[in-house]
Amino acid sequence: MAVGLLYDVHGNLPALEAVLRDARNTPVRRWVLGGDYASFGGWPEEVVARQDELVDAVWIRGNWDRWQTGDDADLPAIPELRDARESVVEALGPELVSRLGALPATHTDGDTLFCHGAPWSDMDSFLPEPDEGDAALLEGVGARRVVFGHTHLAFTRDHDGVVLLNPGSVGMPFDGDPRASWALLHDDGRIEQRRVEYDVEVACAGLQERFSGTWVDGTVERLRAASFTVG
Repeated sequence: MAVGLLYDVHGNLPALEAVLRDARNTPVRRWVLGGDYASFGGWPEEVVARQDELVDAVWIRGNWDRWQTGDDADLPAIPELRDARESVVEALGPELVSRLGALPATHTDGDTLFCHGAPWSDMDSFLPEPDEGDAALLEGVGARRVVFGHTHLAFTRDHDGVVLLNPGSVGMPFDGDPRASWALLHDDGRIEQRRVEYDVEVACAGLQERFSGTWVDGTVERLRAASFTVG
């Protein structure tokens, strides 16, 4: 038995489908879905609908799911980001926007805490290398394992006895590897990071067919480069 960890799908249905095919050959019986479901991809509604089909799944809210509701005081004042937000809001419609925005920020299962970015914030997060701010992000946390996403960087490391696990991004990895990234958390505590090839060009074409604007061009570059920094 294992828990499948799907984070930061970002509307990329081809990547999600590749991961779910990969999961058929694993012992996954439960799922944790870690937020940022729809933004920046060509299939926002379809990604939500596909994850609705997963049995025994816990959903967590990401920063984009929150921003889509208008709770966006910390959304950077960058026109491309605001245009991307408006595009996904229109595509999802008010019911789905409200539903995703009302999801819980965290979920605790035994000694594991699941969140989007950090336990107390969906905008702060941990990086692959230790940082002096890690202790503050974990202040008051009693869990022995924290699972999170947000940075789109897959890694596992320890901080003062707390295991930090980022399964990476299904739909938009930023570690230089364009393959979809996800992870399994086995019942014995073993962590299995997995990468799955999918047709990135299909994802790019689907995005360009569905939406237009400068944010689309930037997203296509990021999908191909698997990097936040492009251009």
